[in-house]
Amino acid sequence: MRLSEFRTAMKDEFGEAYGRVLTRDLVLTPLDGQTADQALAAGIPAREVWLALCAEVDVPRSRWYGAGIPAPRP
Repeated sequence: MRLSEFRTAMKDEFGEAYGRVLTRDLVLTPLDGQTADQALAAGIPAREVWLALCAEVDVPRSRWYGAGIPAPRP
């Protein structure tokens, strides 16, 4: 997942404004208490950040890969 795909998935799932709030303010337990913005800046892959965020806010698994973003191959 590219950063642009992460941003698109955030916008599609949460809306532009709320998505920005989540990436800036929500502490992600699976990422050692970093926010999504901090994790991305630290070099954590966008897909890992996306999945951690989905888990943290209880996004249904059927939507974990974002609109228009294919599921990873097994």
